[in-house]
Amino acid sequence: MSDVRRTDAVLLLVAIVWGSSYLSAQTATAALPVLLVLFARYALSALPCLGLVLCRRGSRRWTRDELRAGVPLGLTQAAVLIVETYGVAHTTAANAGLIISLTIVLTPLLDRAGRSGGLPAAFYAATGVCVLAVALLMSGNGFHAPRLGDLLMLGAALIRAGHVVLVGRLTVGRAIRPLHLTTVQTLVGTVLFLPAVAGSGLPTLARADSAAWTQLVYLALFCSVFAFLAQTWAVQRTSASRASLLLGTEPLWAVAVGIALGGEHLTVLTGLGAALMLTGTYWGQAVERAHRTAPADRTPDHHPAKDPACPSTTLTGA
Repeated sequence: MSDVRRTDAVLLLVAIVWGSSYLSAQTATAALPVLLVLFARYALSALPCLGLVLCRRGSRRWTRDELRAGVPLGLTQAAVLIVETYGVAHTTAANAGLIISLTIVLTPLLDRAGRSGGLPAAFYAATGVCVLAVALLMSGNGFHAPRLGDLLMLGAALIRAGHVVLVGRLTVGRAIRPLHLTTVQTLVGTVLFLPAVAGSGLPTLARADSAAWTQLVYLALFCSVFAFLAQTWAVQRTSASRASLLLGTEPLWAVAVGIALGGEHLTVLTGLGAALMLTGTYWGQAVERAHRTAPADRTPDHHPAKDPACPSTTLTGA
């Protein structure tokens, strides 16, 4: 297998793993309280990350910049996951994966807020397509009051977009190592959700069956640690646009896994919503990327680290 194909295969595997995370989170929260699931996921993610950092010799454990960025980003990442996980628990895995992809169009909107030079009209048209898609996804068999889970996923998409913008603002121009930053974030999350195991929380977690623990380990080690390290390795060997295209298939895998393994199904309206969501997000991403990379837009405000096409050090998936 050539290097290009190997890199593409790794990125596609990351997208598949992230797409499957919504059903895994849904299954785990059916067996355990959401806060216990989040504590276990963070703690199981923090252990291998911390081990990798401590095994590295001849370099500082953490720099001041890594700690200054890692702590607030750990807080915002925890906010994303708590809203997202509660949302997944109250909607379908397919809807969760599709609605959270709104982050792709929300991130440039938030990043441009308050700046001179707006986005092209085509980008706002693509955003409108995504909004229509969300309405159809929430409709189910017919238009009705939106489900709590869908509304929570909308909130999670907005918070995640803010988190991605914050990643750029706190890391641009600084020598920050992705593994070290992620380790700080996972440790912050572990501490935040530690009160969840107080009292009967730890015994409840210990009594969880093997199926629940399988989901927890999968979420932590595969959807978080493996996916992040594999993404970092692959992105260094390909272009941001190619990486974005492959990682952008995550909603497709969320739908596929939800239907194949979760017994979910798409109605005519939700199927149309899924198609429009994928069209709108890819269209918006392409318009924003072309606008940002145009020669006329090469301003001092442009930073590669803030490129929405470049996967950031934040973990995606549910």
